[in-house]
This record gives sequence, structure tokens and C-alpha cells, in this order.
Amino acid sequence: MSLVLAKKGSPIPFIACVIAEYVNSISSSEIAISWTATASASDSGKVNALLTTNSSTFEGESKCIEHLLSLIPDNLDAETKTWIDFALSLNTNFASYSSGCAKLEDHLFYKSYIVGYSLSIADLVVWGALRQSAVFQKNIKANSSSGISNVVRWYNHILSSGCASNTVNSFATTVAPKAKDQGGFELGLKNLVHGQVCTRFPPEPSGYLHIGHAKAALLNQHIAKSYGGKLIIRFDDTNPSKEKTEFENSITEDLRLLGIEADVVSHTSDYFGEIQEYAMKLINAGDAYVDDTDQAVMREQRMHGEASKCRDLSIEENLRRFGEIVMGSEEGQKMCLRAKISVDDKNKALRDPVIYRVNLTPHHRTGSVYRAYPLYDFACPIVDSLEGVTHALRSNEYRDRNPLYYWFIEKLNLRRLQICDFSRLNFVYTLLSKRKLQWFVDQNLVEGWDDPRFPTVRGIRRRGLTIEALKQYILMMGASQNQITLEWDKLWALNKKIIDPVSPRYTAIESSNSVVATVVGSDAPAAPEYRAVPKHKKNTEMGDKKVLYSSCILLEQADAQQFEEGEEITLMDWGNAFVEGIKYSTDKDGNKLVSSLNLKLNLAGSVKATKKKVTWLSKELDGSNYNATLYNFDYLINKKKLEEEDDITDFLTEKTMFTTQAFVDQELYSSQQGSIVQLEHPKIDINKVTTMYQVNKFM
Repeated sequence: MSLVLAKKGSPIPFIACVIAEYVNSISSSEIAISWTATASASDSGKVNALLTTNSSTFEGESKCIEHLLSLIPDNLDAETKTWIDFALSLNTNFASYSSGCAKLEDHLFYKSYIVGYSLSIADLVVWGALRQSAVFQKNIKANSSSGISNVVRWYNHILSSGCASNTVNSFATTVAPKAKDQGGFELGLKNLVHGQVCTRFPPEPSGYLHIGHAKAALLNQHIAKSYGGKLIIRFDDTNPSKEKTEFENSITEDLRLLGIEADVVSHTSDYFGEIQEYAMKLINAGDAYVDDTDQAVMREQRMHGEASKCRDLSIEENLRRFGEIVMGSEEGQKMCLRAKISVDDKNKALRDPVIYRVNLTPHHRTGSVYRAYPLYDFACPIVDSLEGVTHALRSNEYRDRNPLYYWFIEKLNLRRLQICDFSRLNFVYTLLSKRKLQWFVDQNLVEGWDDPRFPTVRGIRRRGLTIEALKQYILMMGASQNQITLEWDKLWALNKKIIDPVSPRYTAIESSNSVVATVVGSDAPAAPEYRAVPKHKKNTEMGDKKVLYSSCILLEQADAQQFEEGEEITLMDWGNAFVEGIKYSTDKDGNKLVSSLNLKLNLAGSVKATKKKVTWLSKELDGSNYNATLYNFDYLINKKKLEEEDDITDFLTEKTMFTTQAFVDQELYSSQQGSIVQLEHPKIDINKVTTMYQVNKFM
């Protein structure tokens, strides 16, 4: 079976293509998909799609779509069919597009998928309709999501799926040089030849992967995959004093969790021999010299544009000295190799930078084979060229060093490639510097690199951020070069949209000064009994939880404080009740507390009529309760953005971890470690919000 699609067709048949990709992914059918460079997929007439089977031919996208949908093994439910019809009518005119986008925006407000909680053919068909919409693509190219932010978020999310990604890739076989419509990620890259693109993500194994690295990794993967190319994960292990196997293993695991799969995994240390030879080539060409100037003096000279006394040493003397560096001798330890570029260039990155130095610390991979190591700025262009990288993508903090990169390419006669930079992912009150994060670890101000207050991938995962939310957020942000500091709230809001539909609901009551309430009345249970209650009222597929109903229940002190005698309230998941017999006591500080009260059930009462709706828990049959410690965190620093000259100790938040002791549902104890649950708080107090928690460990 074959499907031929016209790249200049009207419309471009992306819907047919993505359905065919879906059929290929779920069934034994093998549809060969190809694109023509013309306005027609057939020589006999102007049709934008042509599907050929063993016995039939279908001309035009609508007929192709009809047959392709019939190949899906499972019958399509009514809701899915409705959304498919919606997609097929989306682009009939501007009015249908405008109203359709508004409908889709509302539908996706709390959703990650159009139907259900996972990717379906409905998502792909609607995605295909938007992919072929000139109006929508214009908004994407302009990086505009005004009024359709949920649609854009969802669109980029679906784009990361296999079927949509394959559709883009197959289309790129003929139009790759013009494919600039994938979420604003192309950054003006040139020479994007399908099947020949090679990108690389080069983390240094000196710390854990953080949220900024995640953006770089996902961006490099996106470009490589979009053009049927190759992604290299290269560990930049040129500083044995900081690097550990532990960090390398953690980075590998975090990349796996992000769904980033390398076509090649390498290390800069694989090329130490070649890099050393290139250093000697620079010396022989008179483009590098060995300097024994004191480090502090060298720093001052570079700052003021002054030449080193060693700058004009002979090639022979520089080779001799470099030999001492390579051996790590006592003499060599006092020297470094510097590129001979300029002493007073306005770009200080070009002022004879250091490119090689002695380090006697055993390397975590090569041991003591080498005694001297190249610096990143020297090693990077060499290894990029040797490994066949075509596009070097890196954050724009390196922009001043781009001329240095190309200087090495030119002087060493290396294969030239394109550098393109993007903005770093910066958040308010957040440190991304490994050096500063290491300081927090060393000072025991955090538990480690996976502390929930850290911006590392492991840290934010422990805090409850899903990998899916992080990926969607980065895709939604695109690859802008604008330097902005982002608020965390949008990322957490996106996270909630993803986890809310699939997070079971449980009850938590703050145990401190909790109030014992006696349930009375004709509807009160004569004896404790368990009843089945949905874990999620809007997602019954999650099943039920057992809730104990009894005449002795616990309420939070803050809620009971607001009750009035004779007032009708609502006990959530039970019904209405009248408050009676409130009794008070005084604590050691003289504060008035509710000590007990009665609740007379009125199950015939209207839940809509009450203003105060509270959560509750029954005391367990043995009189005990299940305990939990709830953790909440503040930012580690109290300044939105630290400047380089700021002393971090001046901006430390005094207290960053807060704990609350609580009683919780019995069934919460059966949750899997790492699962995310919603602990329902009463709606009586506007300062109490429904909160998501991640189950970390059991007592």
C-alpha cells in the first residue's frame, strides 16, 4: 500500500499523512509514504493525495482519509468521531477556523489530550488540520499564542509524539530547507539537509542535570529528529577535579527520563590524543605559546590588554615547555598553553585564552594516562568537527566565545559547522550555576543534588513536577533568543493540568489541635462502616477508595473555629449537618480553641445552600489514625535574580522547608512511592488551596 502526497497541494495533506503514520504504528499494515515536489500527487489530475492498495485507488485527501480511518483496528467511539469531523471542517473558511480554535481552546483548558488521558487518533487528526492551516502556522511562526495558549501548548505536545514527528520528518525530505514551522525552534539554521543533520548535547559530568540543561538537550534532539538526523550525547570530561562517574550516570538516567535517546554517546576524553596533537599544531604554526606567568598577574594583564613576557618565545622553546605540561612535571605545573590571538581585543574572550593546563587529579575514565587537559573552548570545536556535528546549538551566554570557536576551526583547518545560540532558561529566585549549587550541598543547606528545592531534574521531580510537563513547557517556550527571567507559576500550572485528571483524591487533616466531632441524628451510622468513594469524581476509571464512616470524626481546628452554633455545613462526600454543642478550651498561650462539637446530620439538605464545606476523617476502629508529614518549600534565595558580584550569603532565605503533621486516609498508605496525589482541603478558607503532593516515603 502506498500514499503519495503533494507538498504544494491545496491543502497540504498533513491529515492523511499523520493518519497513515498512526496506522503504521498500531497495525500490521505497512503504508509507504512519500511526498512529491509538485501540486499534484497524480499524473492524471490535480489531487493532493493518492492512496493505492492492492485492489483500489483513492484520489484526494478526503477519500484517502476515509479509507485510512477504516484501517484502524478498533471501532472509533462517538466522541472521537465528533472530533475527527470537527478537524475536517476546521479549514473550510476563516470563520470555521476562528470558532473552531475558540472551541478547542476551551476544551483543552484542563486537558493534555482531546479524548481521554492518552494520545488518540482524535489528537492526531486535529493536529494535522492545524498543521495544514495557514492561519495557525502564521501564529506559530510569529511565536504568538494570544487567545490560543492552550491550543499551542497541546499542538507542541502532540508534535513531540512519534506519528506527528514522523509526519514532519517525511515532509522535510523535500522541504527541509523551508521547514521553519516547528514551534519556533529553527533559530535561523542553514543547510538543514534531511538525513545529514547532526547535533550534540555536551554536558559536563560535574553535577546533576538541571532545568536549563533540559532545554538544551530537548532542543538539540528536536532539531535532529525533525530532519531525520543524528543526536550525539558527549560528556565534556576535561576537568578531572570536578567530574565523577556518579554525575555521568545520573545525567544518563535523567536524559532517559526526559525521553532523550542518543544515536551516539561519546566523551571528549575519547579524543585527548588528537586534541594534544592539534595543540602542537598550533604551536608549530606560531599560534600558541606556553606561559609561566603567575595566574593573578596573567589575569591583570588580560584585563588591561597587556602582553605576556612569554608571548614571543620561540617555537622550539614552546614545544619543550609543552612537553613539560604534558608530562605534568614540576616545571610544567607552573605553566599553561595559551592561544596567540590578541592581547587587547575588545572581546576579552579573544585575549590569548588559556587552552591547556596541568591537572594531576586522576581522571574518572582515563586514570593517570594524561597529566594535562584541554579547556572546553579548545576541545569543543575540535571534537565537534571530528564527530561530524553540523549544527552546534548552545545558550547565548557563550555568544562572546563564538569568534574563538571559529578561530580554532580556521587555524586548525577543521570542517566548518554552524553555531546558533538560544536563550538560557532562567527562573526567578533560582540558581543554575553548578558552583553555587555545589556550595549549598557543601554547606549542608540542602539534602543533596536531588533536594526538592534544587532546580535539578531530580530535584524538581521530587517536588512533583512531571517530566511531561517539563517537556511541554520547553516546547511551548520555543527557542527564543530573548533573555528573560521566568516565573515558576506557569510551569506548575501546566503541571497541574497534566496531573489533575489522573491524581487520586485523598483527605488530610492537620493533626495539631484537631477537633473531635460527634455525628448524631437519625442518619448517623450506628456502627463504623466502610463505603466505596471514587478516587476521582471526574475520572471513575481510577476506581474507588474505602472511606470509614463513623459517629466520631476529626475536623481541622481552623475550620471548626469558623462554625457558628446552629449553622448548617457540608461534610464533603457525606452530606449536610447542623453544628451543635460547640465547646471551647484555652491553650497554654491563652488562645481560644474548639475542643469538641456535635454534628446533626441532615442528608436531605442541599449542598448548594451551604457556604462552608469541610473535609473530615473518621477515627480508625482502634482509635488511632494514619499519620503523614506534609512538606512545603520556599525558594533558597530571596532575591529574584542574583548578579555575579552578589554575595550569596546576603540573600539566603532564612527558612525554606516547612512541615505539617497530618492525619490522612488509610488508603493513602497503599500508594506507590513517587506517585502524585491530591490532598483535599476544605473550601471554607480562601487561604487553603487544594494541593498536589508527591508520595516520597513511608514512615
